Amino acid sequence: MTIAAILDGPRPETVTVDASDSVRSAVALLAERRIGAVPVIDGGAVIGVLSERDVLYCLARDGAAALEAKVEAVMTSPAITVTRDLSVLNALALMTRRRVRHLPVVDGNRMVGFVSIGDLVKWRIDRIEAEAAAMREYIQAS
Repeated sequence: MTIAAILDGPRPETVTVDASDSVRSAVALLAERRIGAVPVIDGGAVIGVLSERDVLYCLARDGAAALEAKVEAVMTSPAITVTRDLSVLNALALMTRRRVRHLPVVDGNRMVGFVSIGDLVKWRIDRIEAEAAAMREYIQAS
C-alpha cells in the first residue's frame, strides 16, 4: 500500500509555519496542537521541517535567545519529502535510514500532506490485524 491510502483516510488538518515566523510562535503552535513537528512553507513550497529536536538543539546551543530566532535558522532543511505513490514500507525504511519522524508529502512543489512515523506504524498494525482476523474467520469457516 502507498502513502495515498493514509492521506485518503480521515486526517487532521496539516498546520504549517512560515520560514520568517519566530521560533517562539512555532513552539506555541506545536504545544497548542500537541504535535512534534511542522512543515515550513515558503511561497507554497516545503523548504524544511521544524521539529521538537530542532528546537531542543537550538535551546541547548543558544539558550532562551533561540526563541527569538526565525524558524529558517532552526529548521531541518532541505526537507526530506515523499510522494503519494511511495509504499508505506519504503517510507518507514526512509524514516529509519534518515532518522526522521515526519515526512511532507508533495506533488511537484506543492505539499499535499504530512505523515508521521506514528501514522505509518498505526496503518501497518491495522492492516496486520485485519489480515489476522480474516485468517481466523477463514479457518473457523472451514
